[in-house]
Formats: sequence, C-alpha cells, structure tokens
Amino acid sequence: MKKHKIKNYPHYINPYFGGLLLGILIIITVYITGRGLGASGAVKSAVVTSVDVVSSSHAEESAFYSKFISDDHSPMYNWLVFESFGIFIGGLLSGAIFGRIKKFRVEHSPKITSKTRLIGAAVGGILFGFGSQFGRGCTSGAALSGTATFSFGGMIVMFGIFGTGYAVAYFFRKLWI
Repeated sequence: MKKHKIKNYPHYINPYFGGLLLGILIIITVYITGRGLGASGAVKSAVVTSVDVVSSSHAEESAFYSKFISDDHSPMYNWLVFESFGIFIGGLLSGAIFGRIKKFRVEHSPKITSKTRLIGAAVGGILFGFGSQFGRGCTSGAALSGTATFSFGGMIVMFGIFGTGYAVAYFFRKLWI
C-alpha cells in the first residue's frame, strides 16, 4: 500500500517523543540549576528593563521594579531571558527546516477570520500573562516543573490548567474547528 504525501502538510515532531524530550530537559534543568523551566521571568525582566529605560526614576521609586534593578547587572542578564531567546530561535529554525515559514499565515477555523483569531490569541496571551504573575510563574514553571519534582502545588496547577481548559474549550471551540 502506497503512502500518499499531502503537499504543504506541516511536519511536526511526534508528540510522545516531544514529551519525552521535554521531560528529560526538565530533569536536566532541575539538576543543573536547582529549579525548573519557566518563561514568565524573562517577560518580567523585559518589562522591568523597559520601564527602567523609559523612566528610571519611576522604576527606582517603585516597590516592585526596584527589587529587580541593580547597578551590578541588567535584569536582562538572566538565564530565563536566554532560555526564552533560545526557544524563539529553536522554533524559527524548526519552522525553516520543515518549511512552515514560507509566508506569514494565521491558522484558524474556516468559521472565523484571521483578525478574530489574532485578537483571541492576543487577549488570551495577555490574560495568561497576568495570571502567571498572580500565580508566581507560568505553566512551564508551575505545572511542568512542579509536577516533575512531585510538588503537590505543581500537581494542583496542572489539574487546574487542564481542567479549566476542558471546561472552557466548548465555548471557544469555533476559534479552532
């Protein structure tokens, strides 16, 4: 029986193999750094640096921003910033190698427009960013790394994330299917 290749079909890594690699990466990260993965710290570093550049007097007087500002080194000199930069470069390389970045396109359901999909993604990303600060970390740090280290809080976060996802998916399904 012949396998037919579908043209322009994006090639992705097997999700089980990807999960295995992610698990190994988390174990190595915990072993080397003493803590797990996370990206919200990189965003915080970028925001603190931006506020410091725009209004250094405001950043120095702020109880929040002043904790991260130092004459010794920039908030951008943080391993989480380098991790996030590496994730971006890795995704870009993967897209280039497997032909997924030939032109800019927005994947969405035929029932909605690209604009609606982008607005939904932006609103979701902003809400997730605020939530990660309230929860003192993003899903990578709280759920994946927490669960990998058998943290009870990490397990609760993991169930909360997936439980909420399943609960609200019904109402937002037209954005994807």
